[in-house]
Amino acid sequence: MASPAGRVRTRRAAEGGPGGGVYVSDLQRARLLDATFAVVGEEGYRRLTVRKVSGRAGVSNKTFYDLFGDREECFLAAFELAIERLATTVAPAWEGEKEWTARIRAGLATLLRALDDEPALRVLVFVEALGAGPRVLARRAEVLERVATAIDEGRVGVKVGRELPPLTAEGIVGAAFGVIYARLIQPEPEPMAGLLNSLMATIVLPYRGHKDAARELARQAPLHTGMQGKAGKVIAPAGSLATPADFRLTVRTHMVLAAVAEHPGGSNRLVSDAAGVADQGQISKLLARLEGLELLRNTGGETQGIPNAWHLTPRGEEIARLTHSQDHSSSQGTPR
Repeated sequence: MASPAGRVRTRRAAEGGPGGGVYVSDLQRARLLDATFAVVGEEGYRRLTVRKVSGRAGVSNKTFYDLFGDREECFLAAFELAIERLATTVAPAWEGEKEWTARIRAGLATLLRALDDEPALRVLVFVEALGAGPRVLARRAEVLERVATAIDEGRVGVKVGRELPPLTAEGIVGAAFGVIYARLIQPEPEPMAGLLNSLMATIVLPYRGHKDAARELARQAPLHTGMQGKAGKVIAPAGSLATPADFRLTVRTHMVLAAVAEHPGGSNRLVSDAAGVADQGQISKLLARLEGLELLRNTGGETQGIPNAWHLTPRGEEIARLTHSQDHSSSQGTPR
């Protein structure tokens, strides 16, 4: 007999691309993941229950089990989403530099700012993942290994670096994650961005020596900058869904875009009901922002008494298809 998750995969394969019931399924999944971030951020993994997540998401327990086998599987999906978004945020900074030290600093600075901007994300990834079960721990180990591989590039082309064993990078990554964890479990954590110079000095020291480490320790931290959209709002690079400064909005963006795709021409009320955003003030601001980012267009509301009518722009359709594809791939590849 197929598991609930297996039935979801079968149904999605039968229904094909965006539209129809598959978008409803994706929307419910996004709600549950959004609720998982909220519950874990407030209460931790130990207090995470199916009932709490379902209630917070506004769906039934049956819907939860149609999409996830248990709470660990749901947490793992949230962890995967968090890692994906962090990678999407950090990658442009890393790739924008050529020299190893500059790459590490740019990537690390971007990561620390992202953690400052989204407390729920950092708690889930750096604190609660440690107690979330073997599947999450295994995935976390894979992430640490990838980060260590990037750090270990410091051995290339440098005499002192060549003398170091590969285990050096693994130890540095473990120590850095340990420092971040120790800061986050404090009652009132200091901003993560303040760790930049100290962590950089720690990373650089074995690969480049004391002089370069001292230089990194004394450097001025970069300002928080980003791409500017309409009304001066910071937007993400093409291919990501929202500014890295607002991870929670990333999930809600997915929900709203899916709702508009499901109900083209829908009013604020219809979109908010479909996306599970009860606060009408919040949905109005979110729709306006997505319009400013040219993901949505409004063909109504110009005459008093006529409701707004929301449609996806071509870019909005592209992102909706992208997120649908990513969610579908995640559900197919998540360990059961």
